[in-house]
Amino acid sequence: MKRSFLLLIALLFLFPCIVNADIIGKEVDYSADGISFKGYLAYDASVKEKRPAVLVVHEWWGHNEYARKRARMLAEIGYVALAVDMYGDGKKADHPADAGAFAGEVMKNMESARRRFEAALELLKKHRASDPANIAAIGYCFGGGVVLNMARMGVDLKGVVSFHGSLGAAVESKPGKIKAKILVCNGKEDVMVTPKQIEDFKAEMNAAKVGYRFNNYEDAKHSFTNPDADTFAVKFKLPLAYNRKADKSSWIDMQLFLRDVFNR
Repeated sequence: MKRSFLLLIALLFLFPCIVNADIIGKEVDYSADGISFKGYLAYDASVKEKRPAVLVVHEWWGHNEYARKRARMLAEIGYVALAVDMYGDGKKADHPADAGAFAGEVMKNMESARRRFEAALELLKKHRASDPANIAAIGYCFGGGVVLNMARMGVDLKGVVSFHGSLGAAVESKPGKIKAKILVCNGKEDVMVTPKQIEDFKAEMNAAKVGYRFNNYEDAKHSFTNPDADTFAVKFKLPLAYNRKADKSSWIDMQLFLRDVFNR
């Protein structure tokens, strides 16, 4: 009953009902390791005080319009948001083979991945509207795995949220190293995340003494937040599907989680 009440409140007050004309969305450039990256910054220009900020890490397709849409949605609910570019030069994939190669190249060198992530983090911290003491990160699929591993590496974040992301640890987590609280939004029917991986992840978080929440959404497959998932599923014969209910529920859960970690 309590959770239903919270969801109702969230639906009424956390979801924007109209498009805010004061939302600014603009491309930004930054660099790391001699590579140029193309991000997308979104914020409400009508708000004068500093506010918490959120990094958005893209799916394995790369920094595309979907990541930018999520950044704008975060701006609508009161955050400064930066959709990051983990591949460099705004590179995007049109085929799973290319997407897998791009993602694999990043994940095989986590120190380099961290420098790329932290370059975006520093850009976001320095923005005039951001409160540099209150930064979180969210990620989708590949991006979910990225933000979880950034938390494992001890990057200074208040919280991270993974949406249908990989759970495997690319780096070892240790008690006291993870600073961020963690929310995992997983599809219960996601065949890309096995029960054993979920069990191992929970054991890892418990051993590391991390504050985390693991939400499993009924009837939800991989990529359940992306309306384009059904198109990708048919075109490339992938086990993906958009789930409107899980998409909305996970977005509400993320908002409640961010309000908690930012003490708003």
